[in-house]
Parts: sequence; C-alpha cells; structure tokens
Amino acid sequence: MLRSNWARLALFGLVSGFALLATAQAQPAPADASTAVRRETWNVAGLKAPADLIVDHWGIPHIFAASTRDAYFLQGYNAARDRLWQIDLWRKRGLGLLSKSFGPAYVAQDRAARLFLYRGDMSAEWAAYAPGSQDIVEAFVAGVNAYVGEVQSGAKPLPVEFRLTHSAPDLWKAEDVVRIRSHALVSNVRSEVARAQVACAAGLDADRLRRKIEPVGHKMVVPKGLNPCDVPADVLKDYFLGTRAVSFDALAGKQHAEISPEVQLAESIASQSVEGSNNWVVAPSRTATGRPILANDPHRTLGAPSLRYIVGLSAPGLDVIGAGEPALPGVSIGHNDNIAFGLTIFGIDQEDLYVYQLKASDPDSYRYKSGWEKMKVVHEAIEVKGEAPRDVELRFTRHGPVLDLDAKTHRAFAMRTVWNEPGLSGYFGSTWLMQAKSWDDFRAANKVWGAPPQNLIYADVKGNIGWGPSGKTPVRKNWDGLMPVPGDGRYEWAGFQGDKLPSSYNPPEGFFATANEMNLPEGYPNETRRVGFEWTDRSRIDRIKEVLRADSKVTLADSMALQTDTVSTQSRRLTALLAPLSSSDARVEKALDLLKAWDHDETTTSVAASIYEVWAVKHLGKTAVHAVTPEAARKLVGSGHLEAVITYLEHPDSALGPDPAAGRDAILLESLKAALAELTNRLGPDMSVWTWGRLHHATFTPDIAVLADPQLRAQMTTGPLEVPGSASTPRAQSYRANDFSVASGASVRLVMDVGAWDNSVAMNSPGQSDDPMSAHYRDLFPLWAQGSYVPLRFSRAAVDRDAETVLHLVPAS
Repeated sequence: MLRSNWARLALFGLVSGFALLATAQAQPAPADASTAVRRETWNVAGLKAPADLIVDHWGIPHIFAASTRDAYFLQGYNAARDRLWQIDLWRKRGLGLLSKSFGPAYVAQDRAARLFLYRGDMSAEWAAYAPGSQDIVEAFVAGVNAYVGEVQSGAKPLPVEFRLTHSAPDLWKAEDVVRIRSHALVSNVRSEVARAQVACAAGLDADRLRRKIEPVGHKMVVPKGLNPCDVPADVLKDYFLGTRAVSFDALAGKQHAEISPEVQLAESIASQSVEGSNNWVVAPSRTATGRPILANDPHRTLGAPSLRYIVGLSAPGLDVIGAGEPALPGVSIGHNDNIAFGLTIFGIDQEDLYVYQLKASDPDSYRYKSGWEKMKVVHEAIEVKGEAPRDVELRFTRHGPVLDLDAKTHRAFAMRTVWNEPGLSGYFGSTWLMQAKSWDDFRAANKVWGAPPQNLIYADVKGNIGWGPSGKTPVRKNWDGLMPVPGDGRYEWAGFQGDKLPSSYNPPEGFFATANEMNLPEGYPNETRRVGFEWTDRSRIDRIKEVLRADSKVTLADSMALQTDTVSTQSRRLTALLAPLSSSDARVEKALDLLKAWDHDETTTSVAASIYEVWAVKHLGKTAVHAVTPEAARKLVGSGHLEAVITYLEHPDSALGPDPAAGRDAILLESLKAALAELTNRLGPDMSVWTWGRLHHATFTPDIAVLADPQLRAQMTTGPLEVPGSASTPRAQSYRANDFSVASGASVRLVMDVGAWDNSVAMNSPGQSDDPMSAHYRDLFPLWAQGSYVPLRFSRAAVDRDAETVLHLVPAS
C-alpha cells in the first residue's frame, strides 16, 4: 500500500511541484496498422502530457497516459464524452439540484435528497479512503469539467437530453462525488417499518411469511418502549423521494394515480430484494489452465443507459481495468497487474429507524435520557428554474435526518445510517482495492470498506484466492435491528465492530462463491454480533456451487455459461411438493405433469417455466398468506417473501388446521389453478404455446424518452428481446409482475483469467454509450440477451489490435 506522503505524491508525479516526467505511451500508428481504424488528434485543456484514448470495437475505452493524474483526468473527460447526460443527472439528483434545471416539480425531491448527503468533516472524509484519493477525485472532476467546458463553448455537441429538458450540464466539485451517498445499497429500514406495521396489526408472528429470518432460530421481539402502532405507514416518504430515480413524467404532463404507503413500501422492498449479485473465484487446482478464475456479475436495476461502465486505465504506477459507475473514478470490479477483485452485497444491517417523543411546547425538542434535546434545523435555498429560490428546512437529531414529524401526536422519526459516517461514499472504497498487490493489501482494504456492505473476493497471479466480507457493522448491544426503536438513548450504536467478520484464504474446497445468501459460517456468533438477519434466498448460490463442485477443470467458458445459467433450484423444492398430487381438473393435471417432468431450466422455449413463474411468483404466496396470516395483516404481508413461503410449505403447521399437509396441498392446487387462468387470459387456451419467452422479455427505455417525439423515443428504446431465467437462477432476470418485462439483472458481467489477463471477457448492456445515436448505445444488447461476451483486453498490444477509434489527446496550448 502507498501510505506515506512521499509515495502519495510520487503516485501522481507531483514531487516539489514538478511533474515526474515519464515517456508518454501515446505513439504514432505503426506502419502495419489497419487503415480501418479512425484516428484523430484532440486538444484537451487541463491535460498535462500527450495521451491516447483507444476505444475498441465494443465501445470500451482504454486510457494510456503519462501520469496517474492524467489517467484519472481522462477517465473523467471520457465519462463526460460517453455518459454526460447520465452523470450530470446523477450529480443533480444526489445533491438535490434538480429544480434548478427542471423546475418546481422537483423541489420536494431536492429537499429529500439533501437529507442524505454527507455533512461531516471533509478532511475526515478524504482521510478515510486510500492515500491519494482526493487527488484522484480532483483529477477526475477536472476532466469532467474540461469536457463540459467544450460543450459550453460549442466545441462538442450538447446531448439531446439537455435539449429535451431545456437544461445544461453543470460544472463539478470534487466533494460532490463523495458527499452523495444514496446510490449505495444499504438496509434494512424499509423492512423495519413493514415489520412494525404487521406487528401493530396482528403481532410479530404474523410477519413470518413476509420475510424469512436467518440464521434459523433467531427469536424476534418488540423492543421495550416501542409501540409498533406509533410508526405510520408513510414514515419513509422522504426516504423514498430522496433515493429514487428521476422521473420526467411531470414535465410531460403525465398524471399517476396515488398508491397507498403500504403498497409503496411493499414494492420498494420487493425491488431491493432482487438487487444482488453473483461472484466466485476458483483456485488453480480446479481450473483447466492452472490459473485462478474470478467471475462477477452484479445485479441491479436494468435500463438505458447501463448503470455500469467498463474502462481501462494505464499510466506509470497504474494499470487497472474493470467496471464501475461512470460518475466515480476508478473501477469497483476488475483487476490490476497483480490481483483481481469482485463484489456482491453482504447482508449487514446498516440502518435503524428511531422514534421520538416530542416536547409538547416545542416540537423541535425530543426526549433524550432524562431531558430534552433540540433538533438541528438547517435552512437551505433551493434554486428553481423560472422562479425565486425556495427556502426549505432540514431537521436532524443526534441519530440522523428527520424523516417525519407529527406535532399533533408529538412523534418524530429519524434514521441512523452508516451514510453519515466518514468514508462511506458508495463503492469508493475500491480505491484501496485498485492499489492492492497481495492478500495482505486486500485484507487491509476489507477492514476499511464502508458501503455498500460487500462479499469481496480475491485472486492473485501467484495462484492464491480468498473471500472477505466487508462493511461498517454497527454494534447493537441490546437489540437486533429488526424493528424501529425509541430514540431516547436506550438503543445506541456502540461504535462499529472492527475486524470481526469472517474470511477465507485458499479454501480447501478450491473455490469460493457468494450470491447474497446467508453465508456466515457455522458457529459464527451472530446472536451477539448481530451482523444481520435478512438475506437473499439460496436459489442462485445452490446452483452455482452445484456446478462448480461438479467441474474439476473449470474454464473461462464454464464460468461464462454459469453466469448465464437458467436452472432454478428453487423450482426443484416447490415441484417436489407437487410430486404426490393430482387433480380432477384436466388442465391442472396437465400442468402438474409438465412441472413434474420439467428439468427446471427456464429457457425461453419452456412451457413449464412459464407455468412455474406465474404460479410461484404471482399466486402461490398470495394464496398461502390468505390461509396462514391473520386477516388484519394480510394486506400488509401481501404475497409474502417467496423463500419464507416455500420454507413454511415444506414444514406446515397448525395454522393450516388439524391436517397441515392437506392444507398445504390445497394451497398448492388452488394457486396453480389461478396461475393457469392468468396464463389462459394472457396467451390463450393452448398450453403448448405458453413458452417463457413469450412472457419474459427485455425492453429498455430511458425515463427521459417520455419527452421525446415518437421517432426519437424509438431511437432511445432497445428491445424487446426474449430472455431466459428469473430471480431464482444464476442468470438473475427479475421482472415486473404486471407485464413480465425484465426489471433487474446483471448490469455487467466479467470473467477474468488471472495472470493471462488478455483472455478475460466482459459484457455490458445495452451498450457503453448513453448517446442514442451512437453505435455503442445498443450494440451489446443482443449479445447480452443471448449470453455472449466480448474481450476485455489489458495489454497495449492487444488493445491496439482491437481498436476501433484512436484519439491522440494533447494538452491545449
């Protein structure tokens, strides 16, 4: 690790104020270079020395610079070149600056977003990241601003989205990048509120089908001093408003029917629950080449443009390639010369909702211990396009932002979150990973990683592999974090746990894989450490481990196939319950036959996959909840958590009457009949044409397209294409229940050949660019849909061979 000030300065070539001159890697085209490659020279203000930006045939940029500072400068410049609308909107949303560009319809969202900004000491914030991180961000932001300056001057075109909104891109400051926290996935405040609602309606036992609790055996209790009925259903309205994506429906004059707070909460929980990831790392002893393989495919909301961006950075002291979010410098998944690294969400509970008693004569004072404590009230002016600025009030308790305040009931609610802590900018902990050269360096990065909480995996060129879950873990001495708690001082975080999470180095099984499942090892003291109790179901990880265990000579192609594998182990569990069943209804009996004979592969041509998904996801849970959950809580529990429902049906109890097995069987057949009725309505009576691809499709249309004319909207839209898989397969393809269109899945896929880096492959979707007129806006979409990959070249020679465009960049005079 580069920890000293000297090393930090040397990293950027800035000793004694002079650049450490290195030979620029920008070179003239060799004599035998293809004349099909487009070559241009650009003058770039702010660049210190000549550099090359090479874009390959798949839109992946490779930056070759004379210094690390210039590499990050050009990463920012290139991010603006390829994704200016996306990153500008990311910044405006995160900082609460939408109203300035888009008008008064966004004032409430701007105010809410500002509640979740980092407001602490910036020197502590920068010190929490790897040495040189502030310089990295300042260089990146300077590059963004250089390109924005060219747009402002007319030297570069203004992206069409700015014209549609009659807005313009802003200039950035370095602190903007790290102060925004709300793009990081943390939990579990939503589930706390939902559980309080259920407990109020019918007691905690009624929550068992809403969410499975793990490790098994944990007993939930209502915290002393909490009345669950004090927690209103809409308590998270500002939380949802401040963290949601930007909609342009208001500018288009579109009106939407109001949805109840209960429905909004349930939809938000369901959406968050399918945003996970897969990763695995395989030791040399189990690969065909004798080199490690590291594979990673993070699952997030899918759309156009892609959430992630692939980029390569090369300069003296820096060689890294991989994927990250385009508004952040560096990469969060990828490799350098020595190691590869990847991530998936690890289920640390990093949020809590606090409930306060307010002073009757002063609603800005709340009970704390034996006295009253004043809230901090911050006044901020929100600039509004076409209007005078609006003054808004933001309130904070000692625990965090106030989400709701009701002077009539003398109650207030605030959220404590790790976002408030220094060093918690989402994914920016990867600054440590990019510099790591060994397992010790990787473990040091583990221990300082903040958010979102991650299963970090590792492989190095010496053949070592490992796993280290990471993230700030609150110490809750007297409660489990599963419900809101009184904010009167009885329930406080006693700091963070430090180095108490498990890890694995060169595991004896020869691989390590994660998929957001509960993977705390047997014997881990979670009842006392209370890392978390809400995890993703095991369907993906069970299939991944099944395949890896069966293959003693894993290849890159094997890992590519596994990332796009569409076998559902979850469906095996449910269809096992159907094995002894029959029905007098001929159509139900035919569906039972199809499901019993099914190989559980959710291909686009599978009829059984359609029946299973419509049955399990849309009807089984609803029917089970109606039979098991007290009536007062049924609407709150909804269709339940499918994993919790399946687990219950595997072990039914007296809630289903004197013969639980018979009650269970009735639920299975009744819900299956309802699923067949829906499929008949959607696809007609002929069951043989009910293929999964007819239902399950991917169409990506950016939110801004609502303002476009029909021709431009069509240009902005990618798809539809039929796609296989579902939330329960390694190829995670979660969908909207109303139309089965894909909503989330692999935002990017990488499979890395550790040590023979040029063999590595990747896939983004729908493309690398956010310009709908660019060939790289949608060129990867059909490849992604069919499970294909493109090369992820690392060496300069390999990059040159795959070049589509070479931009020779020189400092502007």
